[in-house]
Amino acid sequence: MRTRGRWVRRLVIAGLGVVVLGGLYLAVTFVQVWSDARLDQAGPADAIVVLGAAQYDGAPSPVLASRLDHAVELYEAGHARYVVVTGGSQEGDRFTQAAAGYRYLRDRGIPDEVLLLEVDGTSTYSELAATARILEDRGLSSVLLVSDGYHSKRLLGIADELGIEARVSPTDTSYGVRSLVRETLAVGAGRLVGFRRLDALG
Repeated sequence: MRTRGRWVRRLVIAGLGVVVLGGLYLAVTFVQVWSDARLDQAGPADAIVVLGAAQYDGAPSPVLASRLDHAVELYEAGHARYVVVTGGSQEGDRFTQAAAGYRYLRDRGIPDEVLLLEVDGTSTYSELAATARILEDRGLSSVLLVSDGYHSKRLLGIADELGIEARVSPTDTSYGVRSLVRETLAVGAGRLVGFRRLDALG
């Protein structure tokens, strides 16, 4: 009985240790996600990459429009020669997120010849993986990733896994703690199992 009691205590202590370490890991990750959300690395790159968001029958949602407007600012400031718009379609959609973004940017004076479309991605990982192939086909390597600030840490992690030379330049769209917590869990899990595997599990 004494031996059994010692093993029970050891298991309890080990379990508590795992819980404490897991909590510390998530706490550190949360701080990193929060810190990178405030990061703006705008500067010279081969392409500006706009991450997809909802569109409504060809019209960008406010979130997507904010990302596209920021891409216009970066392009007009001369930071990159190309703009890549990403995002596929949801069931029942007539337009992809990329097509909605393409039309929006063209209407705002971005030349057609500098716009590149990624129309198959249905997640952040798949959008960036497809974008990596588009960049490679054109001999492009460095990018400015445009999304909401809370998204930055995961974007950089995925880009690193895919071998993309990336910096982030987020929009000024507001977000709450809930978004930061969600990204903390995604970044924490992606670091442990790999972002590609995490995307496949999702």
